Amino acid sequence: MPRFFVDPSQIIDDHIYIHGGDVNHIRNVLRMKKGDELSVSDGQGQDYFCRIEQLDPGAIRLHIDNSWASYVELPVEVTLFQGLPKADKMELIIQKAVELGAFRIVPVVTERTIVRLDEKKAEKKQKRWQQISESGAKQAGRGRIPQVGPMMTFQEALASAKRLDGCLIPYERAKGMAASRETIRGMKDCKRIGVFIGPEGGFSEKEIKEAMAAGAHPITLGRRILRTETAGLTMLSILMYEFEEDV
Repeated sequence: MPRFFVDPSQIIDDHIYIHGGDVNHIRNVLRMKKGDELSVSDGQGQDYFCRIEQLDPGAIRLHIDNSWASYVELPVEVTLFQGLPKADKMELIIQKAVELGAFRIVPVVTERTIVRLDEKKAEKKQKRWQQISESGAKQAGRGRIPQVGPMMTFQEALASAKRLDGCLIPYERAKGMAASRETIRGMKDCKRIGVFIGPEGGFSEKEIKEAMAAGAHPITLGRRILRTETAGLTMLSILMYEFEEDV
């Protein structure tokens, strides 16, 4: 069933009003007609089962047949602080992180970040990344669209992470799989967790020490060295496995 996101302001009583690009997609791409069924989310955790009631060239009116709280979100909000990678790797990371349940993705500039974007390019990238997040959320049946935050420095990211309940930082020199498992499972009561992933080349020793001083727990992901686009997705997969509620 086709799925769309709307702003809560588009939901009035027992109707939802579709505007913008989704109108063209529904009318001309999907070729849906009056009476057809579709799924809608308000992007904040509420889902709606709807039928098309009226199609106009610039707007579509849906009738809400049923609604319920989304059950697909993880019980913990995971913020992925991703060291900015080269080329288009960030697009892949965002797409898959959204599928795996990330609540928020924050691009981070670190000591070893190779790509440097000026303010104008950074804004353009963020807009593109947010579109990828929305597309991924639709595909995965998410109840919300994860926000791709504005680019931060490493110090800004650490300050943001201090407001969370816990923070993990995979580090190639960390030892002890048993200790890492215990650290992760010890966060089951946390509501908000941050995960720090370095860019190509990883974090510097100075950054690891700063993260630990800020309360981040270094953990190992095993004997193998993972690429930056693999490490974050591995962490999200582990957290999904550990924290996902029964289905």
